[in-house]
Amino acid sequence: MIAVVDYGAGNITSVVKALEAVGAAVRVVSRPDQAEGADALVIPGVGHFAATGPLHERWQRPIRKAIDSEMPVLGICLGMQWLFEGSDEAPGASGLGIFQGRCFRLPDAVKVPHVGWNTVDAGDAASTLLADLRDGASAYFAHSFAAPSGPCTLATTTHGARFAAAVARGSVYGVQFHPEKSGRTGLKLLANFVAITREKRSPCSPAA
Repeated sequence: MIAVVDYGAGNITSVVKALEAVGAAVRVVSRPDQAEGADALVIPGVGHFAATGPLHERWQRPIRKAIDSEMPVLGICLGMQWLFEGSDEAPGASGLGIFQGRCFRLPDAVKVPHVGWNTVDAGDAASTLLADLRDGASAYFAHSFAAPSGPCTLATTTHGARFAAAVARGSVYGVQFHPEKSGRTGLKLLANFVAITREKRSPCSPAA
C-alpha cells in the first residue's frame, strides 16, 4: 500500500487516480499514524514553499524514520523541493535536507511560472525510476522555483536555467514535474515507482 501524504498543498485526487491506474493500492493520509503499515510514501504538492510548514512540523520525524528504514519515498513538485535544504521562495522555512542545495527562482528572462510541457533529459543516467523512459520524453511542469542539479540528479530540464527534473538518493526519489498530468510518460514513471516499492530496491546509494 502506498500512502499519499495530504498536508493541505497537494493535488491529491489526480495523484491517487494515477497511482491506482498503474495498479497500486493507495491510502490518503493526513496524520502520521494513518501511514502505519504503508510500503511507500508519496509527497505531492503545489504552491508556495511556505505551504510545506505542516510537513516539517508534523511529518519530519516519521518521514526520516521511513527513509532510515529504506522505505521508498517519492516527492512530486513542491514535495520534491521540500526534500532539499530549503528554498529562496521562503527563506525562513527549512526543507528536509535529504538532497543538498536550495531551490531558486527561475530567471525573469523566461515566462514564470513555468507551466506546460518540457523535455526531461536523462542523458546516460541509469535509474530504475526512469526505466524505459526515452531521453527527451516530455512531461508537464507547473512551478516558479526549481531545485539545483547535483550528484544525485537523474534528469534535468531547461527553462531559462538548467535544473533538476528527477533526483534519487537511496530509497528517496523526487520529480519536479507532475507525473499524474504527464500522460504515458508520467504513468510509466509511477509504474516504475510502484515496482521499486514492491522490490524495495534503489538505484542510488545514500551519501555518507
